[in-house]
Amino acid sequence: MPTHSRTPVTVLGLGSMGRALAEAFLNAGHPTTVWNRTPGKAAPLVTQGAVHLADIADAVAASPLVVVCLTTYEDTLAALEPAGHVLDGRAVVTLNSGSPAGARRMNAWAVEHGARHLDGAVKDVPSAVGRETTLLYYGGDRGVFDEFGAALRVLGGDTVFLGDEPDLAALYETAVGGTLLPALVGFFQGAAALRARGLDAASMVPFGVKWFEMIGSVLPVFAEEIDRGAYDEPGSSVNLFLAGAAGDEEFAREAGLDVAWHKPFQELLERAVAAGHGEHSVSALVEVLRKR
Repeated sequence: MPTHSRTPVTVLGLGSMGRALAEAFLNAGHPTTVWNRTPGKAAPLVTQGAVHLADIADAVAASPLVVVCLTTYEDTLAALEPAGHVLDGRAVVTLNSGSPAGARRMNAWAVEHGARHLDGAVKDVPSAVGRETTLLYYGGDRGVFDEFGAALRVLGGDTVFLGDEPDLAALYETAVGGTLLPALVGFFQGAAALRARGLDAASMVPFGVKWFEMIGSVLPVFAEEIDRGAYDEPGSSVNLFLAGAAGDEEFAREAGLDVAWHKPFQELLERAVAAGHGEHSVSALVEVLRKR
């Protein structure tokens, strides 16, 4: 398809993710304008065919579709403020981190300035942008998603519209993202134990991947239990997880590990037992996590 038939797009923010987004648009033939606080970051993209504009208002005015990839909603609002007068009628897609409340504030500001706002999240690393398997999900103005869906799908083949509420992408991003740090810290703990024995951390990667695949396989079961509020047919009980705590402590002493990060999890298990969930599925922890 010739370049002139592709939607012109502006990408604001050229960190590692923003640069990957701009490259995906360029590779798909979209006329791409870029802007960054540090202009030098635009140079590699210019060599690939992007147009760099140093003034953010000029960059926004250059395209009907404006994709913003800055760190937080606050950063996005601060950057866009000087361009507020040229936002009227444009589609603004935000792909940054932040809370659902931040997404709602962003949406209110965009609408106040006449823009149509779609908030989203890239659920992968920058190097995965543009692949058929890469997941991005969006919430907000359905008209923006329908009109510019073909352009947005060049960023990832698994592109999902969650609904009309402007904070849905941030809600799912926060909900899903809560699993990341505990999982990584668990991996780092295992790596530290292996290194203490003179073994390579790389040697546990195949087993860790299998473990994560197993976790993925049981998530639908846990989700069904939580949605039904029924925990009385456990595959793994709260008591079983609590019983493993003593073994974890012995392992930590032998390997010379600081496992203070375990304590809040152990306390959560103990609270669940005190609430009568000891013989229930470990998914019953959701009842303890919810504030009444």
